[in-house]
Amino acid sequence: MTTSIGHGSGGNCFSTQKKVEKFSHPKPVSGAYTKRYIAPSEFRRFYDRGDLPIKVDHQGSVTKIHWKISPEQLDYHHYLPIFFDGLREKIDPYRFLSIMGTYEMLEKGGPKILPVIPQLIIPIKTALNSRDSDIIQITLKVLQKLVTSGEMIGEALVPYYRQILPIFNLYKSKNSNLGDKIDYGQRNKSNIGDLIQETLELFEQTGGEDAFINIKYMIPTYESCILN
Repeated sequence: MTTSIGHGSGGNCFSTQKKVEKFSHPKPVSGAYTKRYIAPSEFRRFYDRGDLPIKVDHQGSVTKIHWKISPEQLDYHHYLPIFFDGLREKIDPYRFLSIMGTYEMLEKGGPKILPVIPQLIIPIKTALNSRDSDIIQITLKVLQKLVTSGEMIGEALVPYYRQILPIFNLYKSKNSNLGDKIDYGQRNKSNIGDLIQETLELFEQTGGEDAFINIKYMIPTYESCILN
């Protein structure tokens, strides 16, 4: 008696159909580092109207700024917040003039700077909240210049830490390379994390006895550069 061997697949444990992948929702993105819309600044509005005492000086090989009135004679309550507001500009000549003008006003302002601190907080917060690495970078450098521009300025900033330090806390450990850029004559090879650390240390050094505890409250990972 001859037994035939079947060639069917009825008893096998596999299927010729393609495996159906289980649907999985995409991981949520918080958007914490997403750039925000950057509205035109008050600096741009005043400059376009011809109401700022500054212009670009194209004479020579190096671009400079020219003051129609020397910074020492300016009303700092009026002009310094406008220049700080221009720090969020990305287009020249607004960006160039606001940055360089701010540095020169801080350099020559002396006792005129301290009374204006409350008016600078909103422009500083707006620039930091842009989430734009270039704008954050220049704002950090301006803050470093600000707290070293006169006595009591660092202490005057302490009550406003809750408004300006949340972005510091967000970016403190973000070592995104800012590149090899020329910042108007100053070559920079750094990252936002390092700039934030440097700025916090200057805040602590110039902010008086309450600076550290207030920084620590907003940025728990910060360690004192004075106590240690």
